[in-house]
Amino acid sequence: MQYRPLADEIRPQTLEDVVGQSHILGKNGVLRRIIESGQVPNMVFFGPSGTGKTTVANIIANQTHRTLHRLNATTASIADIREVIADVDTLLAPNGVLLYLDEIQYFNKKQQQSLLEFMENGKITVIASTTENPYFTIFNAVLSRSTVFEFKPVTPQEVRPAVDRAFRLLEERNGVTIQASDDVRDYLATACGGDVRKAINGAELLCAAGQQVDGVVTVTLEDAELVGQKSAFRYDRDGDNHYDILSALQKSIRGSDPDAGLHYLARLLEAGDLVSACRRLMVIASEDVGLAYPQAVSIVKSCIDAANMLGLPEARIPLAEAVILMATAPKSNSAIMGIDAALSDIRKGNYGDIPAYLMDSHYTGAKKLGRGLTYQYPHSFPNHYVPQQYLPDRLKDAAYYQYGENKTEQAAKAYWARIKGKG
Repeated sequence: MQYRPLADEIRPQTLEDVVGQSHILGKNGVLRRIIESGQVPNMVFFGPSGTGKTTVANIIANQTHRTLHRLNATTASIADIREVIADVDTLLAPNGVLLYLDEIQYFNKKQQQSLLEFMENGKITVIASTTENPYFTIFNAVLSRSTVFEFKPVTPQEVRPAVDRAFRLLEERNGVTIQASDDVRDYLATACGGDVRKAINGAELLCAAGQQVDGVVTVTLEDAELVGQKSAFRYDRDGDNHYDILSALQKSIRGSDPDAGLHYLARLLEAGDLVSACRRLMVIASEDVGLAYPQAVSIVKSCIDAANMLGLPEARIPLAEAVILMATAPKSNSAIMGIDAALSDIRKGNYGDIPAYLMDSHYTGAKKLGRGLTYQYPHSFPNHYVPQQYLPDRLKDAAYYQYGENKTEQAAKAYWARIKGKG
């Protein structure tokens, strides 16, 4: 008898049996209503593996009485799709064809564009699935003809019933009694990281590896931890999840939450991505702490240098210092706001000529060209300041830098107001 994975054997056959995805498949979920209407459009299913994308496609095909063809974009070609089209209007597909194209991100631009003719003529319904953000990996022409649904990681509470069901079916299949404590079952539901398939596979593996005495298979928490080690962590250095973690790290520190900052740093370090963590911390020091605590840049740089010298796992210590320092420090975004305002003018072509007295005059003939003739050297004046126009004439009243509402910048503001006679 050919082996059949348990996860495939117990795949849900109805929407009621699907684990999780209540936001789209719940009683009033929009995807459920679309499926029940029978008028299924071209769709893109986006989400991590093991969250039910293939299962829902199977259910749609069954409920709409369409012939289901499954292709994987890693190996499929347009020729394979044309073979699927050949079944349309034949006895093989009397009610139409549903093409489930998995991992569509592996189709190049030309291949994705070739899908358009099939999607537009209405002969087939295309459901494309991807584990990566479709707005980054799928071309707009395909997206504009599809409805995108996001499948979210399933919570441990939602996975737990699937684990219990897996153990029951394993008992029936193997004719044994499985002793698996709540701790074991909860661990499998948690360690899978929202991937139901992984949790079921873990249960099956534990049953196969468990000690059997007199028809009783004992599953231990120690074995479960070995099977599920690091399985809960999702990370793709080249995928959008990588940027989501970096974004969450920066926003947590910007929001002055050291606990959240440490959490997202831990995700990066657990994935071994020391480089990305260091780069983003330097950005935060300049962009978010900025002039409210200007020493932060040098301190964070020292922490990063120490981290790179130490390597993981010890690198976690100076990087944690950097995170906590910046999360608890006063914040100012005046630097990035100032430079972005200046860049905005430049990109609009609004820059004008540099005043002649500011131009380089350290060469023969500079005076003949009028360069530097009326420049006033600030260090020759009291407080090292003299009123002088530095911006081009057309931008002379521009004000890019705005003092932040923090002690350091307000002190600087008060100082220059006094020096410039505006205090």
